Amino acid sequence: MKNSSLLIVGCGDLGIRTGALLLHQGWRVSGVRRNTAILPADFSAYAADYTQPNSLQFAAELKPDFVLAVFNPVDRSTTGYKTGFQTAMGNLLAGLGAHRPRHILMTSSTRVFAEAEGGWVDESSALATNDPWAAAIVAGERLLLDSVYNASVVRFGGIYGIPGGRLLSRIRRGELCPPQPVSYTNRIHREDCAGFLTHLLGLASAGQDLQRVYIGVDDLPAPRYEVESWLAAEMGLEVSPDQASVQEPTRHNSAGHKRCRNVALHASGYPLIFPDYKSGYAHLLAAP
Repeated sequence: MKNSSLLIVGCGDLGIRTGALLLHQGWRVSGVRRNTAILPADFSAYAADYTQPNSLQFAAELKPDFVLAVFNPVDRSTTGYKTGFQTAMGNLLAGLGAHRPRHILMTSSTRVFAEAEGGWVDESSALATNDPWAAAIVAGERLLLDSVYNASVVRFGGIYGIPGGRLLSRIRRGELCPPQPVSYTNRIHREDCAGFLTHLLGLASAGQDLQRVYIGVDDLPAPRYEVESWLAAEMGLEVSPDQASVQEPTRHNSAGHKRCRNVALHASGYPLIFPDYKSGYAHLLAAP
């Protein structure tokens, strides 16, 4: 719907991409981040640190129709995760005060799922209880989903699509993870992340009800070694299994080794731009 307004809290790469797509559809977009210099000129910019108390009090005055919360951990400690998700969500809800946006979307992570032995998960699968980092993310989700607001959470898998990213740099050095034991990974291109969020906000703007939870991944979970060896071949590198990097061991923990079904994504009607890692990385490798 044209002229809808969106407030993006934590407006980094993903927020900017989503906001830019909606601007082209006639939306009014406001972005919140500590350093607003990188925000597009067409965004209304608000400088704030969402982890700080009373930092988002202006949100109620803006009266946004929709809110997109793209939180990140302050650092890699459990405290950093708690501050980046649970504290941040509390600050956002406090900042909205009595204002009731039509819908709030929060980006989250597939890390929150309990499965860690390579099994399949969907939106209804059990959540981790023995991973304090995942628990901190879930606490932020729960604040939102248990609130009075219409809200949804999108749990993204591994987001890729930045040229010269860490994975490609490591593979160029010939450092692949070992082929055994098998460890499944789930990915989604950043263009599909922004596209899916834009799609959901469009549905909500058109009056459609959204699910409370979505998994944001492509159609093909794949073993890490399969992905990395394919990338090496596409980059013209010859790396044998016995050259696997000891610095990049296959990880079997609560943060990975699961296969995610994107049931709700497809049910929403969103068409993936890059349905698997091969199409997504081929596009990335072909970029100038």
